[in-house]
Amino acid sequence: MSSAATGAQMVSALIAAGFILALVAVVPLALVRPDIHRFKWEVEYKFWSPDCLENSVMSINGRFPGPTIRAKAGDIVHVDLTNKLSTEGVGTPWADGTASISQCPIRPGESFAYRFLVDKPGTYFYHGHYGMQRSAGLYGALIVDVAYGRSEPFHYDGEFDLLLSDWWHKSVHEQELGLSSVPFRWINEPNSLLINGRGQYGCSLAAGTCKFNGTEQCSPQVLRVFPQKTYRFRIASTTALSSLSVAVANHMMTVVEADGNYVEPFDVQNLYIYSGESYSVLIKTDQGPTKNYWISAGVIGRKPNTTQALTLLNYVSVHAAELPASAPPATPRWDDYDSMTAFAEKIRALPHYSYAPPPSRAHHGIALLNTQNKYNGQTKWAINNVSLSLPATPYLGSLRYNLKDAFDATPPPEGFPTDYDTMVPASNTECTVNNGIYLLKLHTTVDVVLQNANSLSANTSEVHPWYLHGHDFWVLGYGDGKFVKGVSDRKFNLKNPPLRNTVLIFPYGWTVLRFVADNPGAWAFHRHIEPHLHMGMGVVLAEGMDRVRGIPNEALECGLTANAKVLMDTKRG
Repeated sequence: MSSAATGAQMVSALIAAGFILALVAVVPLALVRPDIHRFKWEVEYKFWSPDCLENSVMSINGRFPGPTIRAKAGDIVHVDLTNKLSTEGVGTPWADGTASISQCPIRPGESFAYRFLVDKPGTYFYHGHYGMQRSAGLYGALIVDVAYGRSEPFHYDGEFDLLLSDWWHKSVHEQELGLSSVPFRWINEPNSLLINGRGQYGCSLAAGTCKFNGTEQCSPQVLRVFPQKTYRFRIASTTALSSLSVAVANHMMTVVEADGNYVEPFDVQNLYIYSGESYSVLIKTDQGPTKNYWISAGVIGRKPNTTQALTLLNYVSVHAAELPASAPPATPRWDDYDSMTAFAEKIRALPHYSYAPPPSRAHHGIALLNTQNKYNGQTKWAINNVSLSLPATPYLGSLRYNLKDAFDATPPPEGFPTDYDTMVPASNTECTVNNGIYLLKLHTTVDVVLQNANSLSANTSEVHPWYLHGHDFWVLGYGDGKFVKGVSDRKFNLKNPPLRNTVLIFPYGWTVLRFVADNPGAWAFHRHIEPHLHMGMGVVLAEGMDRVRGIPNEALECGLTANAKVLMDTKRG
């Protein structure tokens, strides 16, 4: 079992109370006594004004966003979490954090203790994974510094954490209802974009309606810097819908980390970041020190109807209230997919820093066609014409204890018809709804082709960020049109493909990833867009279930695994 795979499993063991961490690897690094970081969390709704208008948010200890977890590689984090939501579960109490896949939700009023060891440094975040709790504000940053005695392949003098999100005035419960309704009611574009939980609804610099000073909950956190220094910006996207471009006026950014993995440094003016992704960039404060500079985040990939999120890079010699005379950096054209693809293809692994190249060949291949469909009048997203509907009994328990009636034993299709025309709406728009899973042989190498297509409307195809739980994977390549085996794979990068946990497929295109199925368990692989996952856009992978031991009782107290005999069996491992 690789350390990367192990970490993804164990880290989620902590934050599963509705959280999924993009963290990987939990094997002791050295014979150094670890520090233990203890947290006591209570999750409940609070009134808050993220964009200067009061609304309800999901808070942790009365804070939004949730507290930042920070530790060194090799440390132990312990969180005691209590669910104080009166009507909702808070995700899952063990392992991966995906209700109905890994475990049962933590029920209202219940508590659970999470304890995990981290050893892979990087920029991560946690978030609720039950219903659409991420949209309601249940998320926070997780930063893992290098272990004692270790160093990183770059130098910096200071750092800032930027957690990006989008925000709606409509409640998540109303959003969920609309997505399942007939006729379909879309959630629409977000009302605001947030940086570290702070945004400005209806902000107009020209009209002077923006609130950049004061103590309001929506006032931006100004980033105060010294001239002629290098700063690390840790940037993570928890957005529920939006893809974003981030820019710092007059300053270039050097990308050095992606999803907790070091990459060959490259310079950009605009950082394209999609839901589920995280980056570190280095910024040199080498501009005129007598001015402040805008930092902007704006929507790409969808026709925007949301104003930019703004904050300030404040040189210490200038008052923080002094706004720049120039306009904020403009967001690139929302449908400039050539630039987005070029950015993605610049990301290459940095050798010699805990990086292993991918296996030269795969044992198994799966092709996943992404389509928008209809089912009994509802609008759905489907994979190979199957829309995912999760069962009442978590897969981890039903597979471990061979409960044959817990889900459909017929696996979903591993491909789609070769004559399917991805450039036009499907001739048959109806899909099926199912909860079958892909069973993978442990330690095999798997290639996954993510194939994009036209949606229900003509001349429409979207950017899809996909996130794989429990594993990192190598991104072998991107391409336009339909993937053709023996032709498209000539574009593969097998020399230094990046290790990621989130990957994009661009409109009408394909993306191929490769991973080793070396982490026993049941794992979600899904689009990291809240409404689309709610509409069925995902699959479930399982591997090495005979190796899974010691599932806590709390993880199985729902569905068929609530049976007393099963719970007794878990006590024996």
